[in-house]
Amino acid sequence: MDPVSSLPAIAALTVAVATAFVLAKKFGEPPAQGRFASIDGLRGFLAFFVFLHHSCVWYFYLRSGKWEVPPSSLYTHFGQSSVALFFMITGFLFFFKLIEGRTEKIDWERLYISRFLRLVPLYFCVVSFMFLLVFILSNGSINEPISKLLIGMLRWLGFTAFGSPDLNGIERTFIFVAGVTWSLPYEWLFYFSLPLLALTVGVKPPPAYIGLGVLCVGFAASHPSIHYLSFLGGIAAAFLARLDSIRRFAVTNISSLFAISCLIVTIAAFPSGFGVMPLSLLTVFFVLVASGNSLFGLLLSSASRTLGEFAYGIYLIHGIILFITFNFVLGLPQARALSAVQHWAVVVGVTPALISVCFLTYTFVERPAMQKTTGLTTWLRSFLLGLIEVQAPR
Repeated sequence: MDPVSSLPAIAALTVAVATAFVLAKKFGEPPAQGRFASIDGLRGFLAFFVFLHHSCVWYFYLRSGKWEVPPSSLYTHFGQSSVALFFMITGFLFFFKLIEGRTEKIDWERLYISRFLRLVPLYFCVVSFMFLLVFILSNGSINEPISKLLIGMLRWLGFTAFGSPDLNGIERTFIFVAGVTWSLPYEWLFYFSLPLLALTVGVKPPPAYIGLGVLCVGFAASHPSIHYLSFLGGIAAAFLARLDSIRRFAVTNISSLFAISCLIVTIAAFPSGFGVMPLSLLTVFFVLVASGNSLFGLLLSSASRTLGEFAYGIYLIHGIILFITFNFVLGLPQARALSAVQHWAVVVGVTPALISVCFLTYTFVERPAMQKTTGLTTWLRSFLLGLIEVQAPR
């Protein structure tokens, strides 16, 4: 079998959806409500496509020692186009919130606390587990100056905004998490840019937040990147999805066919998802989904929405699952000797484990953290008010 055949991807996706369906039936499915239910369903597929992308990367890495995009347009787009659509989702949801901020006051403290509790707890858990793997592979010894090791760990804990260095002499530490952390600083940069972007729609945040936005937009301007276009695509969708004509068209079967056609053309015509033309096609696809298109109901199914709840976990955790499977369960020599069929059979085999682990991390890490948003926001405001009262002249 060709190692870049689409058949293993179909098999793995089928197993993932079946696993999510079983979990939804046994433990309850997410509520099917809200204007953006289709986006909730899309998230899980995007995260799982990134898993498929890195599963293919691992096949060639085991044989060549080079961590690079696979020689397949489909598997390349599984990674690149999925991340681009993740950026669009972020751009859309938060710029849509800014637009609504013209009539509904934005609680900036709550917004940032909710982002902190959504992203940080699971990220710290995953990175801490990565540190444990480094410790195991180092046989419990410290192989570099302790100051260098601590600084490297801090850089990882900082969402790799200042790099993702090798730790304790273990080369290519980033492979432990499949290198997925590169996208997270872009997410944070966009969040911190929101106060300045708010001014463009007539929303006036507190001055301190505007200053933060100015710094972030200035940084972005001095560090140009194609990825900013993905956020702009999401911002465009935030405007277009408010139009009645587009929403009416989006829910039709013709719209579903058109959306799928955009994806097919993107994959068939462009070797990468990071370019102006493929991003334009992906934006058209996303505008339709954001406007209510469900791809013939697929994105609204209980299994899709369940996968969507686990999307962040799938995105962060799949690299560790693959690393443990190929390094510890099989062993690198045996993993290299696998045929293409055997390699993909292993990937399909670990798929239920990945989805199940992400169910557990969502249940015991992500959801409890998100439920603390209101309490932490109230506590922080009370704490800051107390500081102000203490420092006020009497």
